[in-house]
Amino acid sequence: MDIAEIETFVAIAELGGFTRAARRLHRTQPAISRRLGLLERELGAPVFERIRGAVRLTEAGRAFLPHAEAALAALKDGREAVRGLEEGWRGTVSLALVGTLADTAIVDALRRFARRAKDVRLELRTASSREVSDLVRRGDATLGLRYFTGRTADLATRDAGSEAMVVVAARGHALAGRRVRDARRLVGERWIGFSAPPGEPDSSGHVLARQLIRAGLDAAEIVVIDSLTAQKRLAQAGFGLALVPQSSVRDELRRGLLVALDVPAMRIAIPVVAVHRRNGYLSPAATALLDLLTRGALRPKARPQER
Repeated sequence: MDIAEIETFVAIAELGGFTRAARRLHRTQPAISRRLGLLERELGAPVFERIRGAVRLTEAGRAFLPHAEAALAALKDGREAVRGLEEGWRGTVSLALVGTLADTAIVDALRRFARRAKDVRLELRTASSREVSDLVRRGDATLGLRYFTGRTADLATRDAGSEAMVVVAARGHALAGRRVRDARRLVGERWIGFSAPPGEPDSSGHVLARQLIRAGLDAAEIVVIDSLTAQKRLAQAGFGLALVPQSSVRDELRRGLLVALDVPAMRIAIPVVAVHRRNGYLSPAATALLDLLTRGALRPKARPQER
C-alpha cells in the first residue's frame, strides 16, 4: 500500500466521486480507478459501493478512513517538521474556526500574531465545530477553534474561554428591557434554532433544547433553521425568539435591529476550545498562535445591553 493509493481513497471519500477526486489529484479517472483497485486488493475488501453514478463508503471503508486520514496528516506533519528546521518563523499556519468566533477579541489576537510573525502566512477558514475538528484531524488545518470539545481521541484540546449565549427578539418585544425572572412568561413563544442531531449532545440544537427544559419551557415549539444568519433575520422579523452566541448579534443589538431579553433561566456560556492533532507537529509560529488564542481572549464578558 503506497501513499498515492491512500490519497486516492481519501479524496474519493471526501469529494464523493471519482471524477472530482481525479480533478483534485490531477489524474485521469482510469488511473484513479486502478489505484483504488490496488488498495482494495491489499485490504481484501471493497471500500466503496457504486450506486447510480455515486459512491458510498462500505463498512470496511468507514473503518479504514480515519486511519488513512491520520496517515496523510502524519506525513504533512513530517514535512512541516523538516521545513521548521530550515525556516523557523516562516512558512504557513492554517487556522479553522467557527465563524461566530471571528469577533473582536480573536481578531485582535490574530493581529498581534501577524505583527510578530511577519514572514508567516496565516490561512483562515470558517466551518462548523464538527468540521473544524475534521479539518484539523485530516491535517487540512494546523489549529482549530470551536465550541465544546467534541470527539478528542486523536486531538489535543486547550481551554480558550467561553462564549455567552443571549436570547434575542424583534425590536419592540413586550419583554424588552425587563428582567424575565419567571421564564413561564415566555410560554407560547416560538423558538428558532439549529437541529439537534443524534450522537452530538454538544450541538447548538441540543443546547437550546436543554435550556428550554431547565426553564420549564419543554413544550415550546422549535422551528429548525440551519443557518445562523437566517435565524437572526427571522427573529428580527418577529417570527420567534433565538438563543445565539453573543458575538454573533453584537452589531444587530448595537443598531437596534434586535433586542436581548434578560432571562436568567436561559443564561448559559458555552466552552470554546483550541484543538490540534495530539501527536502532530506544531511549528514555533503555530505554537505561538495557539498560546495567543488560549491566553484569555475569550474569557467571560458582560452581557450585551439592549438599546
